[in-house]
Amino acid sequence: MIPRHVAVIMDGNGRWAKKRLLPRNAGHRAGMKRMISLSEHIFDCGVEFCTLYALSTENLKRPPEELEGLFELFREYFIKNTQTLKEKGIVLRVIGNLQLLPPDVREIIQKGETETKGGTRGNLILAIAYGARQEIIAAVNRAVKEGGEMTEEAFSSLLFTGDVPDPDLLIRTGKEIRLSNFLLWQSAYAELYFTDKLFPDFTDKEFDKALKSYGERERRFGKVEK
Repeated sequence: MIPRHVAVIMDGNGRWAKKRLLPRNAGHRAGMKRMISLSEHIFDCGVEFCTLYALSTENLKRPPEELEGLFELFREYFIKNTQTLKEKGIVLRVIGNLQLLPPDVREIIQKGETETKGGTRGNLILAIAYGARQEIIAAVNRAVKEGGEMTEEAFSSLLFTGDVPDPDLLIRTGKEIRLSNFLLWQSAYAELYFTDKLFPDFTDKEFDKALKSYGERERRFGKVEK
């Protein structure tokens, strides 16, 4: 059984670098390289939607030199990989408060989204400057402006992922066992998988273990066990 939508909290890049006596940005670079390869493997497995947590709103409080290193990686990623994603039929999308990013990064992101719109093989969603609580508050404010009674379906449509199915499987690397403000509404019934592997060490084989664990679970959504 292959999940339609897989979400990944890519945690542990900084600790990976620290273990190797490298600067934190070396860990982020290693994580970016792993992210590119992993996303390819995820789509090869038959997954339709892949959401990767790349930068949280809380991460924006990190030292300026680390943030600039991350922004430079984003510039490099979108410039180098947009054409590859387009050729492979992958739609690129970014969710989050993009106004918190440097203007040139926003421009590169928007160009990448536009150029890959016609893809039919899969959907790669990057959460950048993203926070689930902030997303929910923004949706609430939109609902108040629209007025009237709000259903779950109507409220879901107001989120960044309003046109995307909820994640079936949510993976977190890096040993921590929490969601850290990621897709809180959307993950209400996601199967959770936690691993001690730091993200740069989260190989395709490790992902396959998560898929195997998912396939062994019975998803009842509150219904009586058969």
